[in-house]
Amino acid sequence: MRLWTLCAPILALALPASAQQQDYTAANADRQAMLDRLGIGEIRAGADGFNPNAPNAANYDEAKAGTPELPPLLRTNAGLPVRNSKYWDRRRREIVELFDREIYGRVPLTAPKITWNLVREEKAVEAGIAVTKRWIEGVADNRAWPRASTTIAVRYTLPESDRRVPVILSFGFPEGFKFPGPPRPADPGPPYTEQLLKHGFGYAVVVASSIQADNGGELKTGVIGISLQGRPRGPEDWGVLRAWAWGASRAREALAADAKVDARRIGIEGLSRYGKAALVAMAYDPHFAIGFVGSSGAGGAALYRRNFGERMGNLAAGGEYHWFAGNFLKYAGPKTEFDLPVDAHMLIALSAPRPLFIGAGTVDTGDGWVDPRGSFLAAVAASPAWTIRGAKGLSSTVFPPELTPVTGGTLAFRQHRGGHNNRDNWPSFIAFAVRELGR
Repeated sequence: MRLWTLCAPILALALPASAQQQDYTAANADRQAMLDRLGIGEIRAGADGFNPNAPNAANYDEAKAGTPELPPLLRTNAGLPVRNSKYWDRRRREIVELFDREIYGRVPLTAPKITWNLVREEKAVEAGIAVTKRWIEGVADNRAWPRASTTIAVRYTLPESDRRVPVILSFGFPEGFKFPGPPRPADPGPPYTEQLLKHGFGYAVVVASSIQADNGGELKTGVIGISLQGRPRGPEDWGVLRAWAWGASRAREALAADAKVDARRIGIEGLSRYGKAALVAMAYDPHFAIGFVGSSGAGGAALYRRNFGERMGNLAAGGEYHWFAGNFLKYAGPKTEFDLPVDAHMLIALSAPRPLFIGAGTVDTGDGWVDPRGSFLAAVAASPAWTIRGAKGLSSTVFPPELTPVTGGTLAFRQHRGGHNNRDNWPSFIAFAVRELGR
């Protein structure tokens, strides 16, 4: 079933069968070592996205999704109400601590220093607009663990202008990367890069795999390996989503150092697992001015407590467990998602009061695995964080018809009919960004 396949480790699919087997053997061994450390004997099975007749078949029936009670957003751990912006700042710190400890892990003080180098620069014309294209690399200081190395790859394009320009930074793949399998059909309409340039924005890509490999068998490499000096992760150490978000923040700093870039107007964008990482980056880095989070599903903008599409057991399985802190595995073992001290609405709320656009495809066009309605409901529950900061959250609490943008507030949502992509939401996001950040 295509829904499940989209959530399989994309980069691993490009490897020869022997390499895939070797990598997953190492990942499974690392995962088992963490389970042993936590004293967990068994993980619940996730949703079966292949067989609709399986006992644990993925649910796409809204009547069976449930209406969960969510952890309170505007109440402290001690049970005190949060009534103003000052007390929200305290509550926000509590929420960050919970996500650090239980979901994404902590960035250690030993995270490596990154030194940036300009690799190449070109003048060109795109969409009839004169542009400057730059390729930069961020080399990690690996003296603490020379067996691992990291060079963060970033490429960006800026329209020629007499003013500093805003930039949208996307999580992406190496230049020239091709997905396995038959060629994909060309996208209809102009690419998002041309759309951004025509509205006065630059665009950039940070290669996620150059920060940290998307594989639990390679956690002794990349920035995680360097920071932990090759030691196995502890239950609260950072996972790959947090590492990708951290790397995006380092890329943002590099972009901000360019005299042609408006450092106050750098946004972050991502799809699927990179949509999760983009939301984590927005939550942890207040210097990102705007976010575009697409089809992020469980572990991103969708509520954990809803029974729809992907489930906790999928996130804790060998292909995805490394995205999270070790402690996250507890909630697919002796505990459940209902024991979580947080849910996705609290992650979304960490972006307040900055503009944030959340999107997805529709269930019938192939995006049910990521629970589009679950992301909308999480955004509704997160809206009070914008209100308490003097901004406007979602402009509607009613799940909108497809193709209907809910963009009247600083928190926005839209469901398109293009399946598992951000392509069909770029025009709506760009209109939202122009309104919120200016042309």
